[in-house]
Amino acid sequence: MEHIAIDLGGRESQVCVRGADGAILQEHRCPTRGLAKYLEGRPASRVIVETCSESFAVADAAAALGHEVRVVPAALVRSLGVGSRRTKTDLRDARILSEVSCRIDLPSVHIPATESRQRKTMCGMREALVGARTKMINTVRGWLRGQGIECRSGVPRFVERVRQAVGGELPSYVERQLKVIDELARQITEADQELAKLAKSDSTCRRLMTVPGVGPVTAVRFVAAIDGIDRFTDAHKVEAYLGLTPGEHSSSERQRRTSITKAGPAAVRWALVQAAWGARRTKASHPMVAWSLEVEKRRGKKVAIIALARKIAGILFALWRDGTFYDARHQAPTAA
Repeated sequence: MEHIAIDLGGRESQVCVRGADGAILQEHRCPTRGLAKYLEGRPASRVIVETCSESFAVADAAAALGHEVRVVPAALVRSLGVGSRRTKTDLRDARILSEVSCRIDLPSVHIPATESRQRKTMCGMREALVGARTKMINTVRGWLRGQGIECRSGVPRFVERVRQAVGGELPSYVERQLKVIDELARQITEADQELAKLAKSDSTCRRLMTVPGVGPVTAVRFVAAIDGIDRFTDAHKVEAYLGLTPGEHSSSERQRRTSITKAGPAAVRWALVQAAWGARRTKASHPMVAWSLEVEKRRGKKVAIIALARKIAGILFALWRDGTFYDARHQAPTAA
């Protein structure tokens, strides 16, 4: 079997092909958009690429053509020799990846389905709009404070409150900001409606949204990140994948637990934490929230919220795995 290592680039990519004996058979540069056509003319081979923006699209094209695909994590390639001795070129990187592939079976990251990638992009685009609106609001609030004008904070009806607080004609540079904030608010509303429609049409998301604090954004984010429920054997694996479990820094006789690892997709972890805050605000008497309040008495509010977010992640996994809806009366079986 041949080993085709591709150092991907935005416009052009470096290709290095080695035979099973490790000998270089071909080296050349190829337009990144033409890689699918190039791979179509090659025999069934192992295709090795590094994680980047274009890697999953190339992996999909290679897998559809019958190739064996390895998407190597970017954190691993440096240990393989890429960029060693402070020398890094496309030709050198492709040679190293193809050479290592001839020696060992390189590990590959999970290649998410096209639908999952689309859902991640949809959520990411919405969050970019929200972030842009927040920055615009902060600039206007800074101007108000500089003018000594008091205006109640809060996103809803912010533009209207600013106009009422000023009570007169606004400078042109402030007026432009307010118009952009209005337009961003409309776009965010459309994005929220689109996500809500998507979550409502998906049976898994509908089940997940029965958990207190979990809305369309959290449900879609969680389903897109997990991608396939059979990837994980239990809820603890999911919690660790999302970076919600404590880390450890132990050596010899010294044992030390650290804060959560924060590994995995940060956006999903953020959504779960927001879901925990939402459940705390709206379902204070709920058994799940009552449990976190007991944790808060011993460890503080921040630790309790993270613990509740971790519990929500485990519950979401169990609902998806079992195909059930959330029931507050259900208790996990305890060991004798």
